[in-house]
Amino acid sequence: MSPSQQIDGKQLGFWASIASLGYVFWIIGGMEMVERLAYYGVKSTAGLYATDSAANGGLGITMTDFGIILTAWAAVQSFTPVLIGGLADRLGYKETIALSTIVKIAGYLVMAWFPFFEGFLAGAVILALGTGIFKPGIQGTLANTTTPQNSSMGWGIFYQTVNIGGWAGPLVAAQLRQLSWDNVFYACAVIISLNFLLLLAYKEPGKEARLARKANAEAHQSLLKESLNEFFRPIMLLYTGIFAMFWYMFFSLFDVLPVHIRDWVDTSVIVTTLFGSGGTDSGFWIGILGLDFAGTKVMPEGLMNINAGLIMLTCFIVAGVAAKFRTMDAIVAGCLLCSGAMFVIADFHYAWFMALAIAMFSTGEMLASPKAKEFIANVAPSDKKAMYLGFKEFSVGIGMVLESATAPLMYDKWASKETLSKQLLADDHGWTQGQIDAVANGEHFNALVEVTGIEKWELTAQMAEMFNIGLVWQIMGCVGLCSAVGFYFYGKWLLKQRSLNLSDQPA
Repeated sequence: MSPSQQIDGKQLGFWASIASLGYVFWIIGGMEMVERLAYYGVKSTAGLYATDSAANGGLGITMTDFGIILTAWAAVQSFTPVLIGGLADRLGYKETIALSTIVKIAGYLVMAWFPFFEGFLAGAVILALGTGIFKPGIQGTLANTTTPQNSSMGWGIFYQTVNIGGWAGPLVAAQLRQLSWDNVFYACAVIISLNFLLLLAYKEPGKEARLARKANAEAHQSLLKESLNEFFRPIMLLYTGIFAMFWYMFFSLFDVLPVHIRDWVDTSVIVTTLFGSGGTDSGFWIGILGLDFAGTKVMPEGLMNINAGLIMLTCFIVAGVAAKFRTMDAIVAGCLLCSGAMFVIADFHYAWFMALAIAMFSTGEMLASPKAKEFIANVAPSDKKAMYLGFKEFSVGIGMVLESATAPLMYDKWASKETLSKQLLADDHGWTQGQIDAVANGEHFNALVEVTGIEKWELTAQMAEMFNIGLVWQIMGCVGLCSAVGFYFYGKWLLKQRSLNLSDQPA
């Protein structure tokens, strides 16, 4: 069967798809959930931690400096699976998952023990290495526990279980960081260690076939040569280039938007709407919505958690609907929704509009991201599932690295409240560079509030009108539109290839 013919297999019904998934599928879903809980406990707050003032326990660095950390993090995390994917097929999925867990524990502990730029950079690189090792084993197992007939539902369900962890992690971090930032890192180290328990129940599917391939490996090409030959197929090169644009837009939401929300969005409006002007003292609502201890505002990670929460609750439904459409049609629709969300963020700096934008983005993500993995799993040869899923990470890596290197930098230049406060202190209030440098990073907006005597949210609104703080999001939206157009024509090309393959077959 040609790759183009494998893309859209006939799907089983809803309940039949669920019933066809074996116990190993649910074990790896649990492991991914635990891993994501720990990972997003740190990743969702990384920008906030980095730019928080040292007086509050943060690193006290700029978004530009944070971009350096993110770039190293992204490069190691994304390109490790490209190298590890084929190796996991030969050495074993269980072994690579166990190794990754050890490495990730070390990464979280380094972050806790060394609270400065170089320490956080080292911890991020170690954590990224562990995450990169983790992915091929998990996704290779998933690919081998699904078939073209249940893959749409299987990947959708997996994506939903992942987001249970992705939803809980930021909520845990939101509460722990109000006590002390290092609590977040210690908690994540404990959480990821739970995967050792799940590994006891894990049995690698198709292990015998993998061992047989390993025994005959001497007769095969080298792993590197084999990987390069597969990667440079046109179907993979085009996929990588187009999807890199989507991932560029995608990661800006998680890397930059929490800082944007902290800087520009008065989230107390949401609490007032839900509970009245006094907020709430309910521990349940404070925890479940990611509120501050006073129960008067939504923490940035709490608002961002609309993403994981919506996916957790509705991904079954979206996966079922998406299964009725061609893979590329679903991906294009997802790209368009995510792009639309970026333009909403650019133009409306109000809490409820931000919530709407995150919900739009989440719906687009549910359409595009699982279908991207499903597509790769279906076109991959049966003995190279992990290798191809590692290739998928290459497109993720290109987008993530470029975003990490440029999005925080653009935000720092055009929209960082800290940067713009420095500019106003110099231009409007005659501060010298020496006076500006004497104020600790993360404290310049507070200095501007003192100088002007204007209430902080009134001053924030004035600054939002004064500067084009939405420019970075407009750029991201345009990149997303380019990816949608690219996938539209990519889908046309795949259909043409299918027609050519069918016409070449003998009658």
